[in-house]
Amino acid sequence: MSSGGEVAVRTAGDASKPALVLLHGFPSSSRTFRDVIAPLSGSAYVVAPDLPGFGASDLPPEPSFDMLAGAIEELLSRLNVGRRFLYLHDFGTPVALHLAMRAPELVEGLVIQNANAHRSGFGPQWADTLDFWAAPNAANEQAATAHLTLEGTRDQYVAGLPGEIAAQIDPGGWIEDWRVMCLPGRLDLQKALIADYGRYVDRFGEVADYLAKHQPRAMLLWGRHDAFFDIAEKFNPGLWIFPGWRLTSSTQDISSWRRMRSRLLN
Repeated sequence: MSSGGEVAVRTAGDASKPALVLLHGFPSSSRTFRDVIAPLSGSAYVVAPDLPGFGASDLPPEPSFDMLAGAIEELLSRLNVGRRFLYLHDFGTPVALHLAMRAPELVEGLVIQNANAHRSGFGPQWADTLDFWAAPNAANEQAATAHLTLEGTRDQYVAGLPGEIAAQIDPGGWIEDWRVMCLPGRLDLQKALIADYGRYVDRFGEVADYLAKHQPRAMLLWGRHDAFFDIAEKFNPGLWIFPGWRLTSSTQDISSWRRMRSRLLN
């Protein structure tokens, strides 16, 4: 990349087809999509990068979501990716919306899963972070980043799940995430992004204007044991949903991803 670092990426499928850009969230990497890349590649050119500072990608020199978005924008340019579907999730959301708002004519559709772009998405668990943004002192930073632990990383996978379902989830995911987070500079990256997320929040009005003006095709995904978002937040008119949108909600299994492929691409 022009910043001097490298961005790791997984690609699959025919590069002449519209791309499906899979942008992961905290604290993971493109490993998130390892089981769905091959099935989706039959209908799209799948591009799943590790965001800078995550997975196998190098640390960025100055962590911010604008910088992450710029790196992914450069990556897509190098891969000659034109028309694209964008998967929005967690920390990948500011990156995806940056791409969409910069080039709305290239957006074929959005796949939205735990992607926050409105203040009603800030439930009680956001209290410490909101305090930190309002008063960015050491005590508030410590409270807002208290989840940057092995246990907090595990919670990204199993929080709120019934025991019998949690027992089926491979612990290798959070173990690998935590290994990467323990590398030099990685926890500082996470703290910087938590602080910078407040600047993304300040742009929610611009995001709403983009959605209202362009009304891209969209699919919303939600799991019934989601510990972070209530389904009412997903289907609140005027937030993600606008007249004429065709949306669906489904569980997180491979058949759902196949339905997503069929509905969006066909």
